[in-house]
Amino acid sequence: MIATQVRGEPATRTPSDRLYLEDLHVGQRFTSEAYTVDEAQIKEFASQFDPQPFHTDTQAAERTFFNGLAASGWHVAAITMLLNVESGPPLAGGIVGAGGELSWPAPTRPGDTLHVESEVLEITPSRSRPDRGTIVLLSRTISQRGDVVQILKARLIVPRRLAM
Repeated sequence: MIATQVRGEPATRTPSDRLYLEDLHVGQRFTSEAYTVDEAQIKEFASQFDPQPFHTDTQAAERTFFNGLAASGWHVAAITMLLNVESGPPLAGGIVGAGGELSWPAPTRPGDTLHVESEVLEITPSRSRPDRGTIVLLSRTISQRGDVVQILKARLIVPRRLAM
């Protein structure tokens, strides 16, 4: 069962829980805890960063492509990052991006409870920097209805264990 993540709650992982490049394998999966987004959060985020009527005005949103208020994709991306950092893949060194692809196949609505399911697709040790490598992580952000509301395919930098 997925618990609701409290916004701003600190991560409870210890350094010994962190995964290095050598600890990962292709096909490895991670599932985050959950986060519920409400109408006020949608409007607040959008008013600062994506002030379009389908994100900021409930009545105006009814007359748009979305047929109702929808969270900004950038808001969903921020929630995805929060969930991955606090309860997703526990990567040593943090979640450090080196590029990626992002899409939003379905809207996120007020009251939606989101969680992230991630899978390691590729692992590549660096030839020029022996202290690190990269992985390709596919993360799907999913609502309580089972709708995939975001797909993120990210190339991440992951440290290697240093030789003793």
